[in-house]
Amino acid sequence: MAFTAKDVMELRDKSGAGMLDCKKALTDADGDMEKAAELLRERGIAKAVKKEGRIAAEGVVGAFVCAKCGTGVLLEINCESDFVSRGEKFHGIVDAVAEVIAKNKPADVEALNGCKLGNETVKDFIVNQTAVIGEKISIRRFEIYDNAGKIETYIHMGGKVGVMVDAAAFTAGAEEVLHDVALQIAASKPSYICREEVPADVLAKEKEIMLVQMQNDPKNASKPANILEKIVEGKLGKFYQDNCLLEQPFVKDDSLTVAQVIGNKFKVARFARFEMGEGLEKKNENLQDEVAKQIESMKK
Repeated sequence: MAFTAKDVMELRDKSGAGMLDCKKALTDADGDMEKAAELLRERGIAKAVKKEGRIAAEGVVGAFVCAKCGTGVLLEINCESDFVSRGEKFHGIVDAVAEVIAKNKPADVEALNGCKLGNETVKDFIVNQTAVIGEKISIRRFEIYDNAGKIETYIHMGGKVGVMVDAAAFTAGAEEVLHDVALQIAASKPSYICREEVPADVLAKEKEIMLVQMQNDPKNASKPANILEKIVEGKLGKFYQDNCLLEQPFVKDDSLTVAQVIGNKFKVARFARFEMGEGLEKKNENLQDEVAKQIESMKK
């Protein structure tokens, strides 16, 4: 029985499997839609669609720098369990997608899903790998640095934290210092490069909080408002030190600031820091509930 491209699309929509897998299943089933769907289930491909509602709050932050073009990519892909996230197979998925991003420079995850990875789209690749691994896989976010600067990446704890730094006016021989700056960002979580980058509204809010704290302190009860304002201005130094990369104490020698360590070796143009799973809801089920759900799903 012959089948059309429309049939392939219909089977894909029903099963969640990739285009190539649907085409092969229809070929093997002589165009019989129901038999093809059954073949996909038997091959473990169609089950991927059942995992769409699960929470993928584990995963890996990966990085890739193209040796030829210098483009840097920082990427987070999530899965359901820490066990899977530590496996070579999952890390291979992250590496493969990161290379596609560097090559195609998509604007967002939706655009990335339509990019080619081998003979299939990234979306189909992820669906197929979901079936292979047995857990929901989700591309969460990525950052691309594409310019003439020197790109450095650092991955901490096997992908729990990832950093990418773009260094302008880079001086040859300063590779170790640049790597240390990436390590600094991973450890100290700066929000800005320097104090000039802090938005006015963020600074105003911080001053407001400090002023209220000062007013609530009995020791300051008799001090006039203008004096409290000056004290707050002085306290902002600690805020800058905590949140601005160049003013932070260097993690390897806290007698120096990061700015002093860098000197004129290069200029930090920008940086990105991803912490795996930040802001995501974690799966929290006891064993009894999980087993009950599995038994119930087997009855359907």
